[in-house]
Amino acid sequence: MRNLAPYPLNQTTAGFTLLEVLVAIIILSFGVLGAVGLQASSLQANREARLQSTGLRLAEELAEMMRSNHTIAIKTTAADNPYIYSATSTLTNPNCGLPTASTASCGSALAIAQRDMREWLFRALNELPGARVVVCRDATPYESSTGLPQWTCSNTGDTFAIKIGWTRANTLRGATGTDATATGTTNSGAFDKALRPAVILPLIPGSA
Repeated sequence: MRNLAPYPLNQTTAGFTLLEVLVAIIILSFGVLGAVGLQASSLQANREARLQSTGLRLAEELAEMMRSNHTIAIKTTAADNPYIYSATSTLTNPNCGLPTASTASCGSALAIAQRDMREWLFRALNELPGARVVVCRDATPYESSTGLPQWTCSNTGDTFAIKIGWTRANTLRGATGTDATATGTTNSGAFDKALRPAVILPLIPGSA
């Protein structure tokens, strides 16, 4: 007759200790933090790429406006050419293009240029954070010593330059003092405050 008695329980039960669980949680936490940081960097890079694309599109739009109204765009003084623009420029008749504007005062090529700049600047300031715009005749849009883009214009030659900059989130956003004005390196806060153009588009509007 077979012995139906149970086998002796001489095996030990295996499992996770509290220390092993804590180590696993720590490793998982590092992985999650890395994924979150990568996602944040990706979003920031996408934003900068989108702004760069927007800046280039705006520059191309203004270039086409200047070419289509080249009788005004080829003039070399800001008084005769509203397309020549800097941060201190003012438009003589900025109301051109509004429903209340007089048709008689806005039908000339000069008034069309004023209207073009008014509408274009409005979109640029709304689509780019902290936008800065300079349009000028410039034979040296880049520094000869560093090769970096510069806002300063030579005001010589037949080539115009459309220069656009904006606030960028990948540098020292709250920079002050030297960090806010230095332009030698990209991490000095200079690009954050648009102290250098992010887009430079050279063009020849046309000829007389």
